Amino acid sequence: MRVFLGCDHAAFELKEHLKTVLAGAGHEPVDCGAAEYDAGDDYPPFCFAVGERVVAEPGTLGVVLGGSGNGEQIAANKVPGVRAALAWNHDTAELARAHNDANVVAIGARQHGRDEAAELVLRFLDTPFSGDERHARRIGLITDYERDRHRPAGGLPTRPEPVS
Repeated sequence: MRVFLGCDHAAFELKEHLKTVLAGAGHEPVDCGAAEYDAGDDYPPFCFAVGERVVAEPGTLGVVLGGSGNGEQIAANKVPGVRAALAWNHDTAELARAHNDANVVAIGARQHGRDEAAELVLRFLDTPFSGDERHARRIGLITDYERDRHRPAGGLPTRPEPVS
Protein backbone atom coordinates (compact mmCIF):
# COMPACT_ATOMS: atom_id res chain seq x y z
CA MET A 1 0.00 0.00 0.00
CA ARG A 2 1.17 3.52 -0.74
CA VAL A 3 1.63 5.43 2.54
CA PHE A 4 2.25 9.18 2.62
CA LEU A 5 4.37 10.49 5.49
CA GLY A 6 4.85 14.04 6.75
CA CYS A 7 6.57 15.50 9.79
CA ASP A 8 8.21 18.51 11.33
CA HIS A 9 11.61 18.69 13.02
CA ALA A 10 10.35 16.96 16.19
CA ALA A 11 9.71 13.75 14.29
CA PHE A 12 12.22 13.90 11.45
CA GLU A 13 14.27 10.94 12.73
CA LEU A 14 11.11 8.89 13.35
CA LYS A 15 9.88 9.57 9.80
CA GLU A 16 13.18 8.35 8.37
CA HIS A 17 12.95 5.19 10.51
CA LEU A 18 9.33 4.59 9.45
CA LYS A 19 10.22 4.79 5.76
CA THR A 20 12.56 1.84 6.26
CA VAL A 21 10.07 -0.10 8.41
CA LEU A 22 7.21 0.46 5.96
CA ALA A 23 9.26 -0.55 2.94
CA GLY A 24 10.37 -3.69 4.82
CA ALA A 25 6.70 -4.52 5.51
CA GLY A 26 5.86 -4.30 1.80
CA HIS A 27 4.41 -0.79 1.78
CA GLU A 28 5.42 2.05 -0.53
CA PRO A 29 6.36 5.01 1.68
CA VAL A 30 6.12 8.44 0.03
CA ASP A 31 7.87 11.28 1.84
CA CYS A 32 5.87 14.54 1.87
CA GLY A 33 8.46 16.37 3.98
CA ALA A 34 10.24 17.68 5.80
CA ALA A 35 13.07 16.91 3.43
CA GLU A 36 15.72 17.82 5.98
CA TYR A 37 15.96 18.61 9.67
CA ASP A 38 15.10 22.27 10.36
CA ALA A 39 14.47 23.16 14.00
CA GLY A 40 12.37 26.15 12.91
CA ASP A 41 10.01 24.43 10.48
CA ASP A 42 6.23 24.31 10.88
CA TYR A 43 4.19 21.10 10.63
CA PRO A 44 0.95 22.28 8.92
CA PRO A 45 2.25 22.32 5.31
CA PHE A 46 3.57 18.77 5.63
CA CYS A 47 0.29 17.56 7.14
CA PHE A 48 -1.74 19.31 4.44
CA ALA A 49 0.43 17.62 1.79
CA VAL A 50 -0.17 14.18 3.33
CA GLY A 51 -3.91 14.79 3.56
CA GLU A 52 -4.22 16.09 0.02
CA ARG A 53 -2.32 13.12 -1.38
CA VAL A 54 -4.41 10.60 0.59
CA VAL A 55 -7.68 12.17 -0.57
CA ALA A 56 -6.45 12.35 -4.18
CA GLU A 57 -5.44 8.66 -4.20
CA PRO A 58 -8.19 6.44 -2.78
CA GLY A 59 -6.79 3.26 -1.27
CA THR A 60 -3.79 5.02 0.24
CA LEU A 61 -3.21 6.01 3.85
CA GLY A 62 -1.19 8.69 5.58
CA VAL A 63 0.98 9.19 8.63
CA VAL A 64 1.62 12.61 10.20
CA LEU A 65 4.26 12.96 12.89
CA GLY A 66 5.25 15.63 15.35
CA GLY A 67 6.22 16.04 18.98
CA SER A 68 2.80 15.10 20.37
CA GLY A 69 0.83 14.32 17.20
CA ASN A 70 -1.97 16.63 18.34
CA GLY A 71 -1.28 19.61 16.08
CA GLU A 72 -0.50 17.31 13.19
CA GLN A 73 -3.87 15.58 13.57
CA ILE A 74 -5.64 18.93 13.70
CA ALA A 75 -3.84 20.20 10.60
CA ALA A 76 -4.48 17.03 8.60
CA ASN A 77 -8.17 17.14 9.52
CA LYS A 78 -8.48 20.55 7.85
CA VAL A 79 -8.13 18.83 4.47
CA PRO A 80 -11.65 17.93 3.25
CA GLY A 81 -11.99 14.15 3.12
CA VAL A 82 -9.35 13.42 5.74
CA ARG A 83 -10.25 11.52 8.87
CA ALA A 84 -7.09 11.75 10.96
CA ALA A 85 -6.85 10.04 14.34
CA LEU A 86 -4.24 10.36 17.06
CA ALA A 87 -3.01 6.91 18.07
CA TRP A 88 -1.29 6.45 21.41
CA ASN A 89 -1.75 2.72 22.00
CA HIS A 90 -2.66 -0.42 20.07
CA ASP A 91 -6.39 -0.05 20.67
CA THR A 92 -6.57 3.53 19.42
CA ALA A 93 -4.52 2.63 16.33
CA GLU A 94 -6.84 -0.27 15.47
CA LEU A 95 -10.13 1.43 16.38
CA ALA A 96 -9.25 4.46 14.26
CA ARG A 97 -9.40 2.20 11.22
CA ALA A 98 -11.98 -0.39 12.29
CA HIS A 99 -14.62 2.04 13.59
CA ASN A 100 -13.76 5.40 12.01
CA ASP A 101 -12.21 4.37 8.70
CA ALA A 102 -9.47 6.91 9.48
CA ASN A 103 -7.23 7.49 6.50
CA VAL A 104 -4.45 9.32 8.36
CA VAL A 105 -2.84 8.45 11.68
CA ALA A 106 -1.02 10.96 13.86
CA ILE A 107 1.79 9.84 16.16
CA GLY A 108 3.78 11.84 18.70
CA ALA A 109 7.49 11.15 18.34
CA ARG A 110 8.17 12.52 21.81
CA GLN A 111 5.53 10.20 23.28
CA HIS A 112 6.83 6.87 21.96
CA GLY A 113 10.08 5.13 21.22
CA ARG A 114 10.67 4.53 17.53
CA ASP A 115 9.85 0.81 17.69
CA GLU A 116 6.61 1.43 19.58
CA ALA A 117 5.66 4.19 17.12
CA ALA A 118 6.37 1.84 14.22
CA GLU A 119 4.13 -0.80 15.84
CA LEU A 120 1.29 1.72 16.13
CA VAL A 121 1.63 2.74 12.50
CA LEU A 122 1.72 -0.87 11.29
CA ARG A 123 -1.36 -1.75 13.38
CA PHE A 124 -3.18 1.21 11.85
CA LEU A 125 -2.17 0.21 8.31
CA ASP A 126 -2.99 -3.49 8.82
CA THR A 127 -6.45 -2.92 10.31
CA PRO A 128 -9.33 -2.78 7.82
CA PHE A 129 -12.51 -0.77 8.26
CA SER A 130 -15.12 -3.06 9.81
CA GLY A 131 -17.86 -1.92 7.43
CA ASP A 132 -20.42 -2.19 10.25
CA GLU A 133 -23.56 -0.25 9.36
CA ARG A 134 -23.47 1.90 12.50
CA HIS A 135 -19.90 2.99 11.82
CA ALA A 136 -20.60 3.63 8.13
CA ARG A 137 -23.66 5.68 9.10
CA ARG A 138 -21.63 7.82 11.50
CA ILE A 139 -18.89 8.39 8.95
CA GLY A 140 -21.60 9.41 6.48
CA LEU A 141 -22.90 11.99 8.95
CA ILE A 142 -19.39 13.44 9.28
CA THR A 143 -18.92 13.48 5.50
CA ASP A 144 -22.28 15.19 4.99
CA TYR A 145 -21.48 17.81 7.62
CA GLU A 146 -18.07 18.45 6.10
CA ARG A 147 -19.71 19.00 2.70
CA ASP A 148 -22.85 20.92 3.72
CA ARG A 149 -21.85 22.46 7.06
CA HIS A 150 -25.18 21.83 8.71
CA ARG A 151 -26.49 19.15 10.99
CA PRO A 152 -28.89 16.55 9.63
CA ALA A 153 -32.59 17.41 9.73
CA GLY A 154 -33.86 16.77 13.21
CA GLY A 155 -30.25 16.60 14.39
CA LEU A 156 -29.30 15.60 17.86
CA PRO A 157 -30.46 17.72 20.77
CA THR A 158 -27.93 20.25 21.99
CA ARG A 159 -28.87 19.37 25.58
CA PRO A 160 -29.76 16.00 27.01
CA GLU A 161 -33.48 15.33 26.96
CA PRO A 162 -34.99 14.95 30.44
CA VAL A 163 -35.62 11.33 31.33
CA SER A 164 -39.27 10.67 32.20
